[in-house]
Amino acid sequence: MASCEADSQIEDCPQEALVADEVPGPSDMEVLSEMQGTWPRGCRASWPRSSSQRRRQSTEPMKSWAVEWLLGLKMRLKKQRVSTVLPEHHKVFNRLLEDPVVKRFLAWDKQLSVSDKYLLAMVVAYLSRAGLFSWQYRRIHFFVALYLANDMEEDEEDDEPPKQAIFSFLYGKDNAQRPFFHKLRLQFMRCMGWKARVTLEECEEIQAYDPELWVWGRDRALLC
Repeated sequence: MASCEADSQIEDCPQEALVADEVPGPSDMEVLSEMQGTWPRGCRASWPRSSSQRRRQSTEPMKSWAVEWLLGLKMRLKKQRVSTVLPEHHKVFNRLLEDPVVKRFLAWDKQLSVSDKYLLAMVVAYLSRAGLFSWQYRRIHFFVALYLANDMEEDEEDDEPPKQAIFSFLYGKDNAQRPFFHKLRLQFMRCMGWKARVTLEECEEIQAYDPELWVWGRDRALLC
């Protein structure tokens, strides 16, 4: 996995691509507020448990059995996966997609270098694994999860990892907020139990939940 530490030099992004004042990216105070108000000490262990939260503790996919074919008295059973991503996680993802900064970021990444459909499906998986209440998820969690997804998929030999574009968009050349972002990233990883691997099958299951969702059309293979 590529290093999560940011490079000291990043490519300038067009001025118009930066987050405007009317829809600012996470500021120092916002990130601190996210970390203080969203991540209680001890992470998931200290949060009240609802029945739905207890069900989501295990991130390992469950298995069930289904009849693959039936012929006379003979039948063959096959294992079916039961997704650990609940409908509420898909709703959280859909809500974050409506955030004006998230919208501008996805429009900015025209080449889908850091936000194609599979990386975005990984974001949904991470939102599920982190185990926060639905109302606790904010814009910053989307970008942290997307950064982690890119980190998992990057080539370690990349001189300029694509994930640096996330910092370029949010902060431009201002490096002051990166330490806060990385602190939140580590907290997010801890709450996921450090389980960042998402299989292709899981990504396809997440996309199949709502196949008409517009972001699933962000396919690099379709770019001219």
